[in-house]
Amino acid sequence: MSLVSGISEEEIHACYTLAKEYATPKVDVRAVIFNDQDEVLLVREKLDGRWSIPGGWSDVGYTPKEVAVKETKEETGLDVRVVRLLAVMDKRCHAHPPGPFYIYKMFILCEVTGGAFNETYDILDKGFFPLHQLPPLSLDRILPEQIALMDELRHNPEAPVYLD
Repeated sequence: MSLVSGISEEEIHACYTLAKEYATPKVDVRAVIFNDQDEVLLVREKLDGRWSIPGGWSDVGYTPKEVAVKETKEETGLDVRVVRLLAVMDKRCHAHPPGPFYIYKMFILCEVTGGAFNETYDILDKGFFPLHQLPPLSLDRILPEQIALMDELRHNPEAPVYLD
C-alpha cells in the first residue's frame, strides 16, 4: 500500500493498529448550503485539489450543529445558521472510494447569515456551482448523487431524514 499510495509504512500501519478502546466510526459533518440561484457551495480541498461541500471530522466537545457552523466559517469565512439535518449516511453503503476508517457522514442544511469569503490554509478556492455544472468532486468526501439528494431533501421539508 505504501508503494502505491506514497504514504509511509508507519502511517498505514497506524491506521490498522487496534484501538485500546471500543472501536467506533469517525463522524464527518458536512454543511449543505445553497444560494438563491439554487447553486451549491463547494470548497476546493488542498489535500487533493478537488471540490467538496464544507465540513470535516466531528470535534470532541462540539455538537454536530456547532461543527457545521465552525467548519463553514473556517473554510469559507461565511456565517451560517443550521436549518435541519438532511441525512446520516454510512460511507460503506455508497460509491465512495475505500479508505482506512469506518465513517458516518452527517449532512446538515444551513443558510448563510453573513460573513464574506476569506482565505484559509487548507482550502484552495470556494464558490457556488449549478448542480448541472459541478467541478471535479473529492469523491472520498462527497458524491454527485449525494448533492442531488440533498437538493431534493431541502426542497421537501416534510421528508424524513435520509438514514442508512
